[in-house]
Amino acid sequence: MARTSQTELAVLGALSVEPMTGYGLRAAITETLGQFWHESFGQIYPTLAALEAAGLVEREEPSGSSPRRITAAGQARLRELLAEPFSPPPARDPLLLRLFFGRHVDPDLTRERLEHALDTTQQRSEEFARVRAQIQEQPDAPDAVYWLITLGAGEHAARARIAWAREALELLDRSTAGHRPSPS
Repeated sequence: MARTSQTELAVLGALSVEPMTGYGLRAAITETLGQFWHESFGQIYPTLAALEAAGLVEREEPSGSSPRRITAAGQARLRELLAEPFSPPPARDPLLLRLFFGRHVDPDLTRERLEHALDTTQQRSEEFARVRAQIQEQPDAPDAVYWLITLGAGEHAARARIAWAREALELLDRSTAGHRPSPS
């Protein structure tokens, strides 16, 4: 799927939850979808303008800062985009790239990186717990079940990364006892 279609999907999907200003839309995409989807600000506003020009979103009032809402045509386009097949993006993990070539650096640096990954993932897991509690406070929300499904993926991935980081730290400790990096 082309990048534009993904951006359209993110914008239309966010507006299907509630009408928003451009600023509110940017915040929603960053804060809510940002847990699993990143959109550049340089893509959001032009896409929003194009969707408005195409009649897929409209302003609630004629003023320039009025919230925009999705139209019936926008709902149809959202359903079309959601039905399109997609390919998972290629993996690009800068931590794993550095770990793969880790013999070239001091094991203490590798340990720091793994500990940082563990700490940040634990923090993310705590944030997921807060988000789950917020969603569960509104069980009648039409999107609640879908939000929980998406959140569950993040929770499972965080638990797996936490377990991996702990295992990696143990392996590093066992394998580097008394060793220093190989000279380059």
